[in-house]
Amino acid sequence: MNRTTLSLIAAVTALAAVTGFAAATTPGGDDTSGKAAARLPVERSSLLCPEPSQSDLAETAYTSYTPATKGTEGAGEAELTPAKGGKKGKAVVTPKKPGTPAAGDASGSDAPALAGTADGALAPGWTVQQTTSVDAGAGRGLLGVNCSAPDTDFYFPGASTAKDRSDYIHLTNPDDEAAVVDVQMYGPNGPVKSEVGEGITVGPHSSVPVLLSTLTDKEYPNLTLHVTARSGRVGAAVSDVDDKVGGDWLPAAADPASSLVLPGIPKDAKNVRLVAFAPGQDDADLKVQLATSSGKIAPAGHDTLHLKSGMTTAVDLGAVTRGEAGSLILTPSEDSVPVVAALRVTRGKGANQETAFIPATRGIGARATVADNRSKGSTLALTAPESTGKVKVTASPGTEGGTAATKEYTVKGGTTLSVTPPVPSGLKGSYALTVEPVSGGPVHGSRMLEEKQGSVPAFTVQTLPDDRGMVSVPKSDEDLSVLQK
Repeated sequence: MNRTTLSLIAAVTALAAVTGFAAATTPGGDDTSGKAAARLPVERSSLLCPEPSQSDLAETAYTSYTPATKGTEGAGEAELTPAKGGKKGKAVVTPKKPGTPAAGDASGSDAPALAGTADGALAPGWTVQQTTSVDAGAGRGLLGVNCSAPDTDFYFPGASTAKDRSDYIHLTNPDDEAAVVDVQMYGPNGPVKSEVGEGITVGPHSSVPVLLSTLTDKEYPNLTLHVTARSGRVGAAVSDVDDKVGGDWLPAAADPASSLVLPGIPKDAKNVRLVAFAPGQDDADLKVQLATSSGKIAPAGHDTLHLKSGMTTAVDLGAVTRGEAGSLILTPSEDSVPVVAALRVTRGKGANQETAFIPATRGIGARATVADNRSKGSTLALTAPESTGKVKVTASPGTEGGTAATKEYTVKGGTTLSVTPPVPSGLKGSYALTVEPVSGGPVHGSRMLEEKQGSVPAFTVQTLPDDRGMVSVPKSDEDLSVLQK
């Protein structure tokens, strides 16, 4: 559990102590301990988008979307502006109302990192997709990332300091005070010593990209980064620029857990590399399974995986999907030990290869949202790791017009369903997808966005975790007599 979650729990607990504790414990008071917590929309959201690209050829699209949420009133306010050391610049994206996406754009290598907030009806489930197209040069391809909320603790399995890679960790601070951040790298033999990675200062309302190869004089093809904020909070994402096979964003993996789902490996993947890490004191033994359209199978020669504590393990699974989209499922084969993991996926042939990352992700939960879908080139992958689940997928109107469309899908237990999502009728511009559970067991998902760049099958994959648009607030009875004691 990260520190942001702990802070939220502490705040809610303090509120409950003032308003409800006396009623639950004073003579004659009604016992409120059995009342279920209320689920209420969040009232404020923050998102951070990293600096898109160092390429002069970069063309970046921003798409903002907030699903309409019951229990909210009015339109709310939201905007994304450049993170420039406290100097507030012109808003790049300014959403107007829930249920309708808004778009912005930027060109070239000088596009800055962005920081934004959303209030009122625009806050619950606020999602911003940053998609960059680079037609030539190192890192060419399609680079996509969901702008993320600030936090204090991140894991990135799948980073590298190999000679063909230029990986940067982008750190963005949304607050009025400087943040101090440690970047610890873990290789195949354990921690990588680096004093340079300790105590990195990120100024107020600013962003710092750190080239990983400057933190060590050795080449590591596969690394796990652990990014922690000593003070303050930051947004964090890793950009992968490869000299030969394109590049993409590596977002933070889901918090360490004993079972993980990595959804949406494309059917035409030429190579899939699994990078995993056990951050605790114990080694981990995992069962590796691929959830296909017909059920779970064990990848040939890789049905189990042993992770030594504190050491990064990488396994090349090859063309594991064999023409059929799938999802990787990791479960403990012995004792339950928390781990983190991500996939590096390669498509194409020879000089026309392109890469993307799929980190382990939380389930869809109450609702998940992904923006910047196009009339062509969007594929939705849904995985039910255990029991069958049914979900409702809603396509929003377009950024420039169109009518919303909805479709339900049933995902059989232990399988992956890969579909072309619904498209709003009369679509103009791009649109957002919202996925909500209808019945059955938990479902995990991802969206692949692809476009042809000559002979290069450019693509990017974004996972679909719960958008955290709702928060649980314990019910309590007000009794101000507690303040008189």
